[in-house]
Amino acid sequence: MANFDTPYDPNMRGVLFKNDQKGNAKAPQYRGSCVIDNVDLNISAWIKESKKSGDKYMSLKFESKRPAQKQKTLTEDNWSDPDAPF
Repeated sequence: MANFDTPYDPNMRGVLFKNDQKGNAKAPQYRGSCVIDNVDLNISAWIKESKKSGDKYMSLKFESKRPAQKQKTLTEDNWSDPDAPF
């Protein structure tokens, strides 16, 4: 029986759906999203076949949903942030 008192934690979970957009041979066959270490990611997946064994497998690509932001290295001279709400 499920325990509904515990809040849902989406971390380390994801979904994939068949990609219905055709026309580009390199487009992923499946698309979806997941949360890993509390970071929202998009997933792209392609079904491929091993050249050695002939076994089919899924090749996955994970991309952040947020654009990459420049990380600022904090030093003693720049530790203060004028936009901080406190």
